[in-house]
Amino acid sequence: MAAVTIRNLSDEVHRALKVRAAQHGRSTEAEMRVILETAVRPASRLRLGTALVEMSQELGLTNADVEALDLIRDKTPAEPPRFE
Repeated sequence: MAAVTIRNLSDEVHRALKVRAAQHGRSTEAEMRVILETAVRPASRLRLGTALVEMSQELGLTNADVEALDLIRDKTPAEPPRFE
């Protein structure tokens, strides 16, 4: 895992982080990890699997439809590109 150093953090912000961490029963470092993860990976982000399930439900696809598609799809392995 990566390590990050935050320089020039004001004393007020550091104190507020320590208080917030204590309120959540975490270390200051753990609290900062939660804050950073929440900022860059919000719960409202698009999840590809969920989006595909929702699309297939809207279209009315069933497992039988997927199995039928699997029967007719071309299963020939793709040829790798040649760089000559």
